[in-house]
Amino acid sequence: MAQKIKVIIKRPDEEYGHVTAISNTLLNLQRTVGGYIETLTMPGYTLIVNEEDIPLGMPFNCKVAGFNLFGTIIVVGAQGDEFADVGISFDEWKKIIDESN
Repeated sequence: MAQKIKVIIKRPDEEYGHVTAISNTLLNLQRTVGGYIETLTMPGYTLIVNEEDIPLGMPFNCKVAGFNLFGTIIVVGAQGDEFADVGISFDEWKKIIDESN
């Protein structure tokens, strides 16, 4: 059985997203973002996005640290080379969104 991790998922139609637990498998992460994944590592957290978001015509989601993000994104933590529970609080995430947009 796959390990579940605590993440923040933000869809384009959500202001900040929501906290949930998801299975930490490649297939599940791909299913959540709608295709192949790409990661953007930030201080304290990692963003998982669809690597083909623009060619697939995914809708604009938000801007984070100067990056325009499209489609559904997942915010996770990292432990070495593995994804882990998100290392920032939901309030910290909301502040990141507010300051970036």
